[in-house]
Amino acid sequence: MHMLNLGILAHVDAGKTSLTERLLHSAGVIDEIGSVDDGNTRTDTLALERQRGITIKSAVVSFPLDGVTVNLIDTPGHPDFIAEVERVLGVLDGVVLVISAVEGVQAQTRVLMRTLQRLRIPTLLFVNKIDRSGARHDGVLREIAARLTPAIVPMGTATGLGTPAARFAPSPGPAAGALDVLTAHDDVLLAAYVENTVTDSLLHGSLVAQTREALVHPVYFGSAATGAGVAELLSGIETLLPAAEGDADGPVSATVFKVDRGPAGEKVAYARMFSGTLRTRDRVPFGTGGAEGRVTGISVFGHGTDTRADSVGAGRIARVTGLGDIRIGDAIGEPRKAYEHVFAPPTLETVVVPGPDVHRGALHLALTQLAEQDPLIGLRHDERRRETSVSLYGEVQKEVIQATLADEYGLDVGFRETTPLCVERPVGTGQAAEFIKKDPNPFLATVGLRVEPAPVGSGVAFRLEVELGAMPYAFFKAVEDTVREALDQGLHGWQVTDCVVTMTHSGYWPRQSHAHQGFDKSMSSTGADFRGVTPLVLVEALRRAGTRVHEPMHRFRIEAPADTLGALLPVLAQLAAVPETTRNRDDVCVLEGTVPAARVHALEQRLPGLTRGEGELESSFAHYAPVTHGTIPERPRTDHNPLNRKEYLLNVTRRVGG
Repeated sequence: MHMLNLGILAHVDAGKTSLTERLLHSAGVIDEIGSVDDGNTRTDTLALERQRGITIKSAVVSFPLDGVTVNLIDTPGHPDFIAEVERVLGVLDGVVLVISAVEGVQAQTRVLMRTLQRLRIPTLLFVNKIDRSGARHDGVLREIAARLTPAIVPMGTATGLGTPAARFAPSPGPAAGALDVLTAHDDVLLAAYVENTVTDSLLHGSLVAQTREALVHPVYFGSAATGAGVAELLSGIETLLPAAEGDADGPVSATVFKVDRGPAGEKVAYARMFSGTLRTRDRVPFGTGGAEGRVTGISVFGHGTDTRADSVGAGRIARVTGLGDIRIGDAIGEPRKAYEHVFAPPTLETVVVPGPDVHRGALHLALTQLAEQDPLIGLRHDERRRETSVSLYGEVQKEVIQATLADEYGLDVGFRETTPLCVERPVGTGQAAEFIKKDPNPFLATVGLRVEPAPVGSGVAFRLEVELGAMPYAFFKAVEDTVREALDQGLHGWQVTDCVVTMTHSGYWPRQSHAHQGFDKSMSSTGADFRGVTPLVLVEALRRAGTRVHEPMHRFRIEAPADTLGALLPVLAQLAAVPETTRNRDDVCVLEGTVPAARVHALEQRLPGLTRGEGELESSFAHYAPVTHGTIPERPRTDHNPLNRKEYLLNVTRRVGG
């Protein structure tokens, strides 16, 4: 039987979890359909998900179709949990993107569709809630064509819109206008159209092929609440989406897209197998650091639940235990491809404030475990101030972290005000060097570095201007690793990016020993010497180059009644937002521009009052821009502070000079 790993994606409240319940019921996996409002759905298992009625963690559930076993992955719709969606995309064979027939194309819908198209993931569109008051058919199709993609093929029409009797009437063949879409990528179909020899089988074959290549997107209408259109959607899932590929005889290769913890606190990795067969008691490499582990347990998904198994083959998804240090994004066995982020990283940060009875060690452990499950939520520990910062996508995520710490760990915490996560970029070129036994260098290492600006978005590059054979490779590696680590905190405490760091000087003292005696550390260079001196050289080079702090900016799009524009513009100015384009469409005004990431939440809060509740805001990370207003933001340092040479040397060597 073929396998299909299917993702259900949507903007929050479009009804994707309800659709998951309906699909499971239609497939005979569950006898009673759960309700998001009642908190008893199969995939929303966290207490917090049931309380809030939103999906926070991706969940896997399986169901059989006639010739296909579907592993269905329900993902969060709220933009604060986009990291959960990101990790799932790399393991999917196809997607159902859910759109509300009432609200139409929403902000997160556009973000998701752009990403699905860029990754070329075959996608079916399901327009949900046709039974709700205000449901639309033609208007939603126009929105999809204008705001998502014109390459759509309606698979039928909806009747009885806005009533419990609403139904989906499938077309005998692709609807009118489908030929124009399909012939754009199919010369054989185009020739048949010109010669008036188009057959149903030729049309269907072209639709299947182009859907599987993510060139076109079939559109279904229906209702997860009543079941209308779901049978047709299931048929489309079975016939139009590609089966999972995998080489059963190849080397073991899997990708981890989720990490959970079992009842005893053990790590459970959710992995998609791309090739080979993984068996219990196998010893396999994983991750990028050369780690190995023995698989102690495997569970595979089938008929609504997961069951213990001795092995799992290519194409399937499994829960794997025994790999203690496994992280999300790791490969098991042979790496398939580098794990790359497809969405922007978090742009906000807050400090966790423990309650009066919270032990800091317990809080540190709990936050570390949460970060293991969500690698885009970075932690930053400040030992001197005994503080922990966590990076965020938005305020809802902060509330969820707070509730999770309370419910699952019994820890009462608060948060300081959310601040933007800035970056630093070099302004010019600067270089510095420290030489062995030349005061005030107390380290047995010579290191010279030059820092130069690089193109925006290029990250950090490390290069050598010295001969690689001039000293042991381990010393060069110590310098490079330390440079990358030290660039996490620039002159103002922010991560330094978009620069080239070149090693211009190197030198070491070879291993020395006296007759009949062992190694003499006082006369021999070690990796610690290079790790110790490099931050001093780097910050001096950065000082001479100069750095500028850049804050994250979001691109926004506001749709609001045209007569509210006069109230909107002054508030946008107060929030340092810059409208770039303004256009009217009937009685609706559309504004697009940029706004500092730190002000997006305030804009979300104020928009309903300014627009009589009719305004819609769509925002996403755009770029970093130089801070030009107010004081330059500083971030407290968590390292040994190489900006202060005396303090640094006291911390590292307990000395202040050579």
